[in-house]
Amino acid sequence: QVQLVESGGGLVHTGGSLRLSCAASGFTLDYYGIGWFRQAPGKEREGVSCIDGSDGSTDYPDSVKGRFTISRDNAKNTIYLQMNSLRPEDTAVYYCARLRTTCSVSDYSLDEYDYWGQGTQVTVSS
Repeated sequence: QVQLVESGGGLVHTGGSLRLSCAASGFTLDYYGIGWFRQAPGKEREGVSCIDGSDGSTDYPDSVKGRFTISRDNAKNTIYLQMNSLRPEDTAVYYCARLRTTCSVSDYSLDEYDYWGQGTQVTVSS
């Protein structure tokens, strides 16, 4: 069955870096886009990046553009999120999810994603 498993979260200081992984099983990344989301306590879940399955096109909201990089390793069926210059406001649980459509038409609406991982906690201390 379809499964997404995130890993790589942890505690870092402001300005530090982390790389999150999202291991996919039950489907191949060639045919599906993947999005990364985050949810801080008391806040709505928000999208932070997207990568298409067909051509690897990527998208980032302004809040993380230039600091976060999404990538994939099709051989390992894994998506990565490299996060640099981390700030306390990046603290959240980070989730990966499978996209039904493409990043170019997605606005990170939650109903565009059909499978979700369990999340990994990222904490950035000031």
